[in-house]
Amino acid sequence: MKALLVDDERLARNELRRLLGAFPDLEIVGEAANGRQARQLLATLTPDLMFLDVQMPGESGMELLESLEPPVPDVIFTTAFDEFAVKAFDLNALDYLLKPVDPARLATAMERLRAKRAAAALPAGESGAKPNRAPLAAEDKVFVREGDRCWFVEVKSIRLLESEGNYTRVHFDQAQPQLFRSLNAMEERLDPKYFFRANRRQIINLAWIDKIEPWFSGGLLVHLKGGAKVELSRRQAQEFRERMSL
Repeated sequence: MKALLVDDERLARNELRRLLGAFPDLEIVGEAANGRQARQLLATLTPDLMFLDVQMPGESGMELLESLEPPVPDVIFTTAFDEFAVKAFDLNALDYLLKPVDPARLATAMERLRAKRAAAALPAGESGAKPNRAPLAAEDKVFVREGDRCWFVEVKSIRLLESEGNYTRVHFDQAQPQLFRSLNAMEERLDPKYFFRANRRQIINLAWIDKIEPWFSGGLLVHLKGGAKVELSRRQAQEFRERMSL
């Protein structure tokens, strides 16, 4: 795989290059210090992966990614600022690493990249997914894995699922692992008797609702046990009322 490093700090690029030396299947084909240089190298080098800083002089990493025309390489953001993570996953970034980059988190990001590329390389219908599987019952248990950590979780203990680009953040107990499956794919396995699609980014477990209050423009604000708050748009609020009313 070919990688491009984009960061205005030379020392940061050097450190990332050192860490990436642990991955022999990755070749760093170029470095850029700003969006203009990155755009030129993307056109000439056609990398498979781009490590992209967020805040750079002139064009930010977010602005650069938003402006690119397909095909776009996979992107892993590397930044000292955590407040841009949601925006990054909305742009379908593969991962979001905070500086100084932790080698274990970098390894997890590379595992996700390999898994994504392996799935894309399979012929249609051979991705390993089993279509039309029955919805999971509340008492069923599911195997959840993130990196080296594993859980065997009762479906009813999952209170919230949140989309992060091609991934889904699953909330249960004190854990919030990120899984390499889209929210739409997760929704297909969840029984609508127990789970409700609150908005484009979130699915809630109805059993975990603590209270509900009116919200802006005819929407609803749902408070979940544990403290999370989820907004229902006017349209979803109407569907919720129709489903849950006597």
